[in-house]
Amino acid sequence: MAASELYSKRARVWLPDAVEVWKSADLIKDYAPGDLTLSVQLEDGTVVEYKLDPRTNNLPPLRNPNILVGKNDLTSLSYLHEPAVLHNLKVRFIVSKLIYTYCGIVLVAINPYESLPIYDADIINAYSGQNARDMDPHIFAVAEKAYRQMARDERNQSIIVSGESGAGKTVSAKYAMRYFATVSCSSGDTSVEERVLASNPIMEAFGNAKTTRNDNSSRFGKYIEIGFDRKYCIIGANMRTYLLEKSRVVFQSQEERNYHIFYQLCSSSHLPEFKAFKLGCADDFHYTSQGQNPVMDGVDDAREMCNTRKAFSLLGIGENDQMEIYKILAALLHLSNVEVREQSGERSSILPDDVHLMAFCELMGVQSEEMAHWFCHRKLKTTTETFVKSVAKINAVASRDALAKHIYAKLFSWIVDSINGALKSALKQHSFIGVLDIYGFETFDVNSFEQFCINYANEKLQQHFNLHVFKLEQEEYMKEEIPWTLIDFYDNQPCIDLIEAKLGVLDLLDEECKMPKGSDDTWAQKMYNTILKQNAHFDKPRLSNRAFIIHHFADKVEYQCDGFLEKNKDTVNEEQINVLKKSKFELLLKLVEDDDNATSSTSKRPSTTGRTGQSQRDKKKTVGLQFRQSLHLLMDTLNATTPHYVRCIKPNDHKAPFTLDPVRAVQQLRACGVLETIRISAAGFPSRWTYHEFFNRYRVLMKHTDILDDGKQTCKNLVEKLVKDQDKYQFGKNKIFFRAGQVAYLEKLRSDKLRLACVRIQKTIRCWLARTKYLRMKSSAITIQRYVRGHQARSYVKCLRRTRAAVAIQKHVRMWICRRRYQQQRSAALTIQSFLRAYMARKQYYKLMFEQKALIIQKWTRGWLARRRYRRTVAALVLLQTCVRRIQAKKELKKLKVEARSVERFKKLNIGMENKIIGLQHKINDQQKENKELRDRLSAVENLQNTERGRQSKEIENLRRSEHEARAKAEALPSLLEQLSFLQHELENTRKEKENLEEHKTAYMEQTQQVIEELNLKNSLLSSEKEELNTLIIEQDQQLTDINVNVENTKQLEKDLGEERCRYQSLLSEHLHLEEQHRDLQEEMRIKSSTSSSNSDHKRTDSNYNSNTSDLSLSLGSTEGERSSAQTEDDIRSTMDLPVLLKLQRKVKELEKDKVSLWQQMDKKEEAQQENAKELEEQKAVARAELDLEILKRQELESENKKLKDDLNELRNSLTNENSDLAPPAPGSLPYSILLEQLNSSNEELDMRKEEVLLLRSHMVRQEALKHKDSALRGNVNLNLCEIPSFQDDDRPADIQNLNEDGELWLAYKGLKETNRLLEHQMQEQERLNNEKFKKLVEEVNKLKEEKEQQKKMFSQSLLLPEDARIDAGLKHEITRLTNENLELQNQQEKQEKNLRKLKKQLKFFMKKVEDFEANVQQMNETPNTSAAVRGVNITRKEKDKQGMLEYKMGEETILLKNLIVDMKPRGVAVSFLPHLPAYIIFMCLRYADTVNNDRRVSTLLHSTISCIKGVIKRRGEDFDVMSFWLANTCRLMNCLKQYSGDEVYTSQNTPKQNEHCLSNFDLSEYQHVLGDLAIQIYYRLIKCMEDTIQPMIVACMLEHEAIQGVVGSKNTRQRRRTTSFSDEGAVTLENLLQHLSHFHTTMKQHDMDLDLIKQVIKQLFYTICAVTLNNLLLRKDMCSWSKGLQIRYNVWQLEEWLTERELTDCGAKETLEPLVQAAQLLQIKKKTDADAQAISSMCTALTLAQITKVLTLYTPVIEFEEQVSPAFITTINNILKDRMEEPSTLMMDSKKIFSVSLPFTASSVALETIQIPASLNLSFLHPV
Repeated sequence: MAASELYSKRARVWLPDAVEVWKSADLIKDYAPGDLTLSVQLEDGTVVEYKLDPRTNNLPPLRNPNILVGKNDLTSLSYLHEPAVLHNLKVRFIVSKLIYTYCGIVLVAINPYESLPIYDADIINAYSGQNARDMDPHIFAVAEKAYRQMARDERNQSIIVSGESGAGKTVSAKYAMRYFATVSCSSGDTSVEERVLASNPIMEAFGNAKTTRNDNSSRFGKYIEIGFDRKYCIIGANMRTYLLEKSRVVFQSQEERNYHIFYQLCSSSHLPEFKAFKLGCADDFHYTSQGQNPVMDGVDDAREMCNTRKAFSLLGIGENDQMEIYKILAALLHLSNVEVREQSGERSSILPDDVHLMAFCELMGVQSEEMAHWFCHRKLKTTTETFVKSVAKINAVASRDALAKHIYAKLFSWIVDSINGALKSALKQHSFIGVLDIYGFETFDVNSFEQFCINYANEKLQQHFNLHVFKLEQEEYMKEEIPWTLIDFYDNQPCIDLIEAKLGVLDLLDEECKMPKGSDDTWAQKMYNTILKQNAHFDKPRLSNRAFIIHHFADKVEYQCDGFLEKNKDTVNEEQINVLKKSKFELLLKLVEDDDNATSSTSKRPSTTGRTGQSQRDKKKTVGLQFRQSLHLLMDTLNATTPHYVRCIKPNDHKAPFTLDPVRAVQQLRACGVLETIRISAAGFPSRWTYHEFFNRYRVLMKHTDILDDGKQTCKNLVEKLVKDQDKYQFGKNKIFFRAGQVAYLEKLRSDKLRLACVRIQKTIRCWLARTKYLRMKSSAITIQRYVRGHQARSYVKCLRRTRAAVAIQKHVRMWICRRRYQQQRSAALTIQSFLRAYMARKQYYKLMFEQKALIIQKWTRGWLARRRYRRTVAALVLLQTCVRRIQAKKELKKLKVEARSVERFKKLNIGMENKIIGLQHKINDQQKENKELRDRLSAVENLQNTERGRQSKEIENLRRSEHEARAKAEALPSLLEQLSFLQHELENTRKEKENLEEHKTAYMEQTQQVIEELNLKNSLLSSEKEELNTLIIEQDQQLTDINVNVENTKQLEKDLGEERCRYQSLLSEHLHLEEQHRDLQEEMRIKSSTSSSNSDHKRTDSNYNSNTSDLSLSLGSTEGERSSAQTEDDIRSTMDLPVLLKLQRKVKELEKDKVSLWQQMDKKEEAQQENAKELEEQKAVARAELDLEILKRQELESENKKLKDDLNELRNSLTNENSDLAPPAPGSLPYSILLEQLNSSNEELDMRKEEVLLLRSHMVRQEALKHKDSALRGNVNLNLCEIPSFQDDDRPADIQNLNEDGELWLAYKGLKETNRLLEHQMQEQERLNNEKFKKLVEEVNKLKEEKEQQKKMFSQSLLLPEDARIDAGLKHEITRLTNENLELQNQQEKQEKNLRKLKKQLKFFMKKVEDFEANVQQMNETPNTSAAVRGVNITRKEKDKQGMLEYKMGEETILLKNLIVDMKPRGVAVSFLPHLPAYIIFMCLRYADTVNNDRRVSTLLHSTISCIKGVIKRRGEDFDVMSFWLANTCRLMNCLKQYSGDEVYTSQNTPKQNEHCLSNFDLSEYQHVLGDLAIQIYYRLIKCMEDTIQPMIVACMLEHEAIQGVVGSKNTRQRRRTTSFSDEGAVTLENLLQHLSHFHTTMKQHDMDLDLIKQVIKQLFYTICAVTLNNLLLRKDMCSWSKGLQIRYNVWQLEEWLTERELTDCGAKETLEPLVQAAQLLQIKKKTDADAQAISSMCTALTLAQITKVLTLYTPVIEFEEQVSPAFITTINNILKDRMEEPSTLMMDSKKIFSVSLPFTASSVALETIQIPASLNLSFLHPV
């Protein structure tokens, strides 16, 4: 393919950049061969001329199409080169927040420097069992692939984790081991998995330290072999370590730390067990303070110390050994502070009283003087003599540090050996998976011996990696049967030979170490002379003679020779070791002995160099030799396993989260071999497409005629047509292989084809638009012309009409002018005439009016003169009369004065004066009030008059003004006079109206005052009512508060009960699992013991041992198990794993305690409830009976008392009425004695009658009490009327006996007391009823008031609304009211229906009793002649009188249960027999054992039944039919025990016959709980069986299967490999899943399982479907697209339809699918604007924030018309949903979650006496009773 075709306009390329390494640019001009520059435009719009090298003419790399960006696998990119890899990693890491990416077989892991929720147990479960390439890249996917390949190929596996410090190697290795520990089938406390994981905190504490690049950097390499047995369960582990950085013990750079364990020890120095170590803070010791940063952010060293100690304990390292370890570490810290003083010359010394030296020697148990001596001296040996020489200070310090490094290294090795010993298994290892956590390629400014060894190891690993990648590539080509040629790849064998070959770097180094005076300089010169000219990978620096350069595969590294020899020799003063050997410290002696053993074993080996006479120093292996040997051993191990590679990348040096430094990333990609993998892949055929995927993608490049029936041939024809060079592609069996760049070329052709199609569509649409526009313009022009011409014609006609109209108008106007002139003249003449005539008339009128006024004036004047004369005459007469009367008054006054002087007159006059004065005073007050009112009225009237006067004055002024005007105008005077008279008349009318208004005002004021008084009265009443209502409201609020508190407490109790039930069921399942494990272990021990003791005659059979130590744990074969000998048991105990057994026993005991406590709590609660109910019923019945008795007594006593009163009154009347005609006879007379005798006889007869009546009444009451006793009280009512004192009671007082010897008065007295008590009780009851009625009425009133207030509010609100809205609001209110009324009526109807059903049942029961009674009567009356008929009736009755029990003999339980349980086949029973038949048969046998009152039979039968069912479950736990069958039968047997227990709670629905069959002798409530636990166990097994069946197909059915064909942009997932039990030929569809669900449902219905239990099972299955589907969706980027959301919603709809068809919509299964539905909706909804974000937040209520973010991040456009979700939109979603933190924002759903199950009680309607036992069950030995 020509470059001009690829480097055309709009092509995108990568340009090198110094900062970002590579920059993206677009070509703005086509490239032509020979051009020296490329015209490109950067992303920021800058135009650049990129110069090409004329010598190489290398063009810049091309960018991949957008559809390939963000791929999970880097090798799937079309262009495989460095910028493409870097860009893809950058997009996934920064934009998508994905830290894992595949690069062929390599998993690239970028350290996010942030905690991510992607390592939980749910994630592990989601990856378990899945194909690694189907899921998103993850460390768990690599671990799953290794685990599955180990199980499938039975070949050992290795996971190689590498990377530089801070890249996350240790964390990745830790998560890989956690995955293996989780997915392995072993489980239990302190299991091997937990011990393997417990080694991590120990190794991190002793082997990890803080560096400038990483806070938890591993300073050693380790290879952990995790061993598995044949069941692929972890049985042990083994660890190998490499090249511990011992120099860190004595030296740390700035901002670095020593190993974590030192700081953990210092932070815990305050603990009492560490007081003897005399430690302080880390800053106090030289070895821990050199980095000057002893504290790490976010790390609590004290807490980490606790974790380390727990890990030690978990691994079996005792407390004493731990303290010895800490003692050695504390001694090393004290050793670091030992001060060496410099003396003259080559001498040094240590003070004998050095505190730290003494502490060191005390902890180590050695002599301080001897140790101080050998720190400052050394022993030199020659052939003839030995002498001691002093050393300088620097050498003494080096000797001290060497000892510290040596001790720490030995301690580290001992800890590793101890861990290996704890993880070692006694079982044979079948296979293993190795996890290699080793340092990556390192290059620093100063590189020393450690970097040399690390890079040497990476060279070996890179060679292994290259060979493995090459091998896999070739295997892929051979599998697809395509021709292949040898791929040339980089071989680093020359570099490896340079290091490890003969006369290589290590060989020369070891040789120099053996020289007496060897040095780093001489070693460097030897390398220059020997290697420099022979090997191209070795080079010498220009400016140094103490360094050398090696060209590694990743980069060239310059090593400084200083310290190489010393580090390689790793020497320590032997005399110091000898001093340590004298210690009594056991652990220290072990470390020293290990050193001696290693030396002695080395000395025993033959010499490899052939030299003789080597010294002990020469026999010791150098560090380089040890490392080379261990590395060779490691490579041998890796070569024997299948490797899996994890390359960890450190994104930046600042530990910033999700920040990628391109320069650092490229350096690591080159160093870790990722680019080499890309290069190897690019050398072959990196792009691989299946034929189906290729056809779907590039179908657009075909014509319709090119499509053939054979899809492969169609694809071949298209490839051959498009790609001319046959070397660029190959056709395999299932795939098409392309060279690098070919897919991009095809994408370019596809894009061009689509672009041309778009252009053609645009051209056609534009043509259509232009033509449409032209036709529209043409039509518009024609229309305009038509309208213009019409307008012109209409204008011409209009002009003609106007001309004609103008002539007519002129004619009429001229006529109108002439006519108007005539009319004006005529009108003027008439006006003149009228005015003249009016003037003459007015003149005559005024003359007549003046004459009339003169007459009136004369009349009034004459009248006034007459009245004046009359008044004068009257005044004179009155004056005369007054004078006469005055004279008379004076005379009278004189008389009165005389009389006034007398006192009696004064007294007479004063009589009543005071009263009159008071009355007058009151009258005065009343008059004053009236006067005041009158004054007020008068003032009001005056005010009105004043206002009226003012108004009138104004009017008068107006009138005067008018008068002046009238005078001025004399002609208008008559009219003014008329107006004045009219105004006067109006004034009179106004005065009258004013008076009327005053009267109305007075009446209105009185009415207003009355209304105000009434309102005040009502207000006072309302205020009192308001206060009462307020008090009621406060009381009701308090009651409501109490009710709410009670409701909340009830809800909390229900919640606690649910949690307790879940906890109990989980504990039960764990207990049962441990029980089964215990059985298995015991069986294994029994088998081992039987095989080991072959001479023994005893054989132990399966006793189905149950670890539950209660009496319920008997098994079916317990009698056989008892015959085992004591010797066999001792052998078993000796071979058992004691720690495991003890832990199991402890766990079983704890579970039993929890179980017993829970049962006790539940029993107490149930007993308390039952006792309360019984007491309440007893009290009610007793109260009813007592009330009846007291009523009878009261009525009798009242009647007798009334009679006695009447008789007594009559007798009194007769005795007192002496004046009557019927006077009583005198005492002593004959009539008196006769009357007395009759009275006595009457009294005696009356007493007898009263006694009879009382006896009869008491007998009736006793009978009524007995009825209550039989019906409700069950014997608790005691109404013994004999307890009433007899008439001859001797205990009565003597006086009472004298007064009433017959006891009647005493009886009346007692009766009155009882009557009073009864009346008091009735009054209290009536008061209570009244209070209840009053409360109800108050509630109704409040309710009505609330409704009234609501209606008022609604009415006031509706007034503000428009008419339509008001009508709608009214309708809504009315609908709401009617709905509430309907609900209340429905509740009432339901109550009435319940009462009706209850009454009907009672009626049927009584009717049946009546019928039985009549039948009995009829049988008794039958004659003996009907003996034959009677005999027939007796036979029928015999059948009816079956007791519903089955008789069996002792010892037949085994045969019974074998035929009924062990050999039972559920499929045949479910179809042909009665449902729950085994349960009924067992219960009928149990009834027989209960009837014969044999507790041994009962316990044996139930125990054996439970054990047999457990055995069937254990053996056939994978058979769904068996689990369903025995779950139904176990629940039925449990319900039978409840139904026939006699407990009223369970017997309410029984028939009388069933109540007769209740158990009579034994209380089996404990067995009910045991059967409930067994049912729960079967339920969990059933759920597990169903999940194991459907779980492998859930992903294929719900995600991969395309139920809707032809969806735009949908991906084909049918060609994916799946780790399921289905082959690729038969695609798994949703129909298969629905068929399995239908099979489950049908089977459970056939077994007559309770409907409630079926609903719980279906809900659990649907939750599992939702959880597995959603978890896989969240872990598969290729599934997060719009089309897949549509497919998921369609699949969920089909599941909901399945529920609807089977009437299971109310089981809660539909709600469990809500998270999946919302995830599908999230894939389909718009994801651009803030409104879309708000819609998503309101829609996705069932999804967590992490799940929403994950779906949006993984959303992948499948077609070009979709867009990626922007990071800004995801940030908006996070900001909106950040407050949704009620629950932890988890990523994965818990697919292992099982809802707590509740076992419903359902009474059986089957009559036990009607059950027939089929002959096929072989139970002929059972006989119905």
